Amino acid sequence: MTDTGRGTGQRLTDEQRIEWLRLIRAESVGPLTFRSLINRFGGAGNALDALPGLLAERGKTIRIPSRDEIEREIERGLRMGASFIALGEPAYPKLLAAIPAAPPMIAMMGRIEMAARPAIAMVGARNASATGLLMAERLAGELGRAGFTIVSGLARGIDTKAHAASLATGTVAVFAGGLDHIYPSENRALAERIAAEGCLISEMPLGWEPRSRDFPRRNRIVSGLTLGVVVIEAARRSGSLITTRFALEQGREVFAIPGSPLDPRAEGTNDLLRDGANLVTSAEDIVRVVEPLIGREPPPEGVDEDPYRREPQPLWDELELFAGDTPAFAEKDAPILDVPASEEPPPERRDPAAVLTALMGPSPVPIDALVRLSGLSPALVNATLVDLDLAGRLERHGTGMVALR
Repeated sequence: MTDTGRGTGQRLTDEQRIEWLRLIRAESVGPLTFRSLINRFGGAGNALDALPGLLAERGKTIRIPSRDEIEREIERGLRMGASFIALGEPAYPKLLAAIPAAPPMIAMMGRIEMAARPAIAMVGARNASATGLLMAERLAGELGRAGFTIVSGLARGIDTKAHAASLATGTVAVFAGGLDHIYPSENRALAERIAAEGCLISEMPLGWEPRSRDFPRRNRIVSGLTLGVVVIEAARRSGSLITTRFALEQGREVFAIPGSPLDPRAEGTNDLLRDGANLVTSAEDIVRVVEPLIGREPPPEGVDEDPYRREPQPLWDELELFAGDTPAFAEKDAPILDVPASEEPPPERRDPAAVLTALMGPSPVPIDALVRLSGLSPALVNATLVDLDLAGRLERHGTGMVALR
């Protein structure tokens, strides 16, 4: 059997899977360079044989993981319950296969069929307001009941709420690091539930700790798995807006929730609406736009149906997007579902005033919602709101509604 690409529905042999992983895990080989190498040499095995000599001619060397290293990664994945799925295999999500720089190999854990269903991505602020969190919870639940899988990145705030609200109906979490590294650590229990009831996806090696530059890379997969991306609260220059740029490049729909012009967390979403994004106030606004797209073949990327079987073409001389610091291979024997040692600390929970003001903004929010979302007792919430009122920082709107001045 020869190496295969998108649309063939064939499976790699065990030997081919090892070769593909060795090549994509090689230092400075990203998805586009991987494709160029396969096009040039006719297969991953041939590319691995030719690559050292090709680079030596240019005075360069790169680290290529050994067969033993890849076999150990595959074995660890099997122990976790993860599968390595190649582009072109039946289980590889069709929408993701159609994007530019689609990952040649992804690790999937849990109910992998979740990634094949019609899906909507939901992203937004990590320091989301109570209003934003309530909207994420409502939309994710309604979209789930309408038959859509919810895709997000397991980050704090909007991502977390969207995953939690769609556990019963279907959710997919995309990791920036390896599947054995949960970020942030407070979402460990949520990740374990998603592994049992939904699906976890990563293109990074097991043992790989996510770095800041890995999160935009992850975002292209979040949007690529879906028919559209919903943004709920995003400041200007936020990671959520990076996801929308990928979505637009991939031909996906972009939706945004309008927010108060006085809240910096809504500046990015309001900009999206001004620039033509679909305005959303309910799940019906999303379903109406994407329903006609369900079942359509993904738009072509401008290449043949089988992107890895075209005529040989020149290898890129420059490092491509997502390739320059692609891991040479992370062999560290980290425990299953580990947490990166370098991650940022979780939000401060000891100061109730800081917790509540982070959830509040200029838009009124119910006090009972603050109790539920903060995890603080009703008595402590009410006492803290009195303190904020006396300090001139609180506005009360009718019975049970408050906002920040």
